[in-house]
Amino acid sequence: MAGTMRRWEMDAIGRDRLELREQPIPSPGPREVLVKVAAVSLNHRDKMVAETGRGLPITFPFTPGSDLSGAVVEVGDGVTRFAVGHRVISTFTPDWIDGTRPGNARTPAYRTLGGFYPGVLAEYVVLPEEWLVRAPLTLSDAEASTLPCAGLTAWFALVERAGIRAGQTVMIPSTGGVALFGLLIAKAHGAEVIVSGDPDNRQRALSLGADHYIDRHREDWLDAIYGVTGDRGVDHVLDVIGGAHLGKSVQVAAVGAHICQIGALEGFDISAPAMPLMMKDVTIHGIGTGSRQGLENLVRAVDRTELKPVIGSRYALADLPAAFENLDRGPFGKIVIEIA
Repeated sequence: MAGTMRRWEMDAIGRDRLELREQPIPSPGPREVLVKVAAVSLNHRDKMVAETGRGLPITFPFTPGSDLSGAVVEVGDGVTRFAVGHRVISTFTPDWIDGTRPGNARTPAYRTLGGFYPGVLAEYVVLPEEWLVRAPLTLSDAEASTLPCAGLTAWFALVERAGIRAGQTVMIPSTGGVALFGLLIAKAHGAEVIVSGDPDNRQRALSLGADHYIDRHREDWLDAIYGVTGDRGVDHVLDVIGGAHLGKSVQVAAVGAHICQIGALEGFDISAPAMPLMMKDVTIHGIGTGSRQGLENLVRAVDRTELKPVIGSRYALADLPAAFENLDRGPFGKIVIEIA
């Protein structure tokens, strides 16, 4: 396809190094597809990569962003998974198709779009066909773009690792993108959900189905959760905070509970008291998004349950700096870049 497109690029680490540039529209090679990008949802990690590089082997010029939805407009030789016109979404960890995540004890795998691999904040991208899945039929492009990282992370944690069941109780200590997906997925499975966050978000969380909402600033936060559960505790904690918050997750956990450690907003060095961890027989799952098969499972579930992602705000492609500033403030739901 001849012509030019706009793409965000940076020649060095730092958000101030991001520039929106004109580039030729790329052409797909063998087993690759050209996707016209319709929307890109942002993750906290995108901001961190732009600001610090996170120690990744980034090649400049570098384009950030990992989560796209769009349509296939051209296919290369040998492509069998997609045809022109198919709506698609990206996979956050392209090398992880199914089963156990790649990597080993010495070198855990962290080969993700918009990190190890170039990202998707552009009007067109060329990707291997194996790096994409069909988009849900029931979601708009903006909604579909929120699934590859935030949606899959919550799904993979609660459903494919922790094995959530109807009647169980889930604790979600946030109102960000992964957290709200966790709320929606838990409710779809018939669970009781406790959300903790800022007072301003109380009504919005309750309107999405939260059964209880607890102000995260309360001095008696632990006692409030014990009170809601009759001292039993919670069956699942979706810990998107990290740091010392893991200790709180262990304290609110029921006997035999599962803690899904996902985020590190308060630090990558996590800590928890050992005695309740051992005496309660708590299982901790380290969650780093999920596989392509997991994403395909989520897409099917979305279409069958008509689950609707929560989008907090939308921006045009040229307004990426403002979108990152919104991300700094900790939005309610996902931030989406819509590309005309």
